[in-house]
Amino acid sequence: MTRRAARLTAALLIAAGLAACSGGGASKPAAQPQRQSTLWDLFSNRRSPNDTVAVNKYLWNASLEVLNFLPVQSIDPFTGVIVTGYGTPPGGGRSYRATVQITDPSLDARALKLSLQGAGGSAVAPDTVRAVEDAILTRARQLRVQDGKL
Repeated sequence: MTRRAARLTAALLIAAGLAACSGGGASKPAAQPQRQSTLWDLFSNRRSPNDTVAVNKYLWNASLEVLNFLPVQSIDPFTGVIVTGYGTPPGGGRSYRATVQITDPSLDARALKLSLQGAGGSAVAPDTVRAVEDAILTRARQLRVQDGKL
């Protein structure tokens, strides 16, 4: 019987020792395991809800089409910015550089911001900037009509 009591006492001491190691404080919420992305995620159709493009697709495509004679340096569809390098328009003798920013998802003239620079960073006449803006807006309207979303 004493042997049995010794085993029971040893088991209780071990259990009490393990209980003392548990921290005894407030329980912390279990950490959520983070999902690791894999190569196969490139081919899936799952999109992150944080990835939103807030630019008008017609203004975006029209800007690329109208300014297609300029070499594209950088494009960011999430912020709506297109930056080009210097290029000469067809039939023109002066080279230009453009920066386009589309600030709104609506097809509106206020959503389009265009900046043109001449060679060496020289200013471009406001009439020229207005003509390019009008060409982009006209092309965007044509693209919208072609989609039948009118």
